[in-house]
Amino acid sequence: MLALKRLVTILVMIFLVLALLVLLLPSVQTSFVGMAGSPQALYYSLLVAAVILLGLHLVTENLDSTLLRREVAGYERKINELKARLYDQQLEQQRAAERPPITPRTGVTTYPDTPLYPQSDPSLSNAPLQNPNTIIPPADGNSSQPL
Repeated sequence: MLALKRLVTILVMIFLVLALLVLLLPSVQTSFVGMAGSPQALYYSLLVAAVILLGLHLVTENLDSTLLRREVAGYERKINELKARLYDQQLEQQRAAERPPITPRTGVTTYPDTPLYPQSDPSLSNAPLQNPNTIIPPADGNSSQPL
């Protein structure tokens, strides 16, 4: 697109230089009138060429402007996505900073002040013998049957 735009701009500049030469220098004007046949035909052909070049220039400029706007809109979307990611990361960092720091365990073993045994729960296997488990019947001392 850029090459087409530059080509049209160069053609417009060449046309402007040529038109100024025809309009301002009588010797150039007489030579171009000789090629065109009459002054009216020369001016009419200059007018037609000017209209065509102006239309082509307007079309390429508008097309280039539209493409640039689309490109800028794409970049703005990308910027907004990056801003959203940055905002999310900052929020996460802020939340992490507000949480109390977790102290790492140093590997020191601590023992409870009261002993854990004997347990008072009768369903546990290490229950004291004064309160036997009522779910499991006691085994006979003289029985040799497997459980």
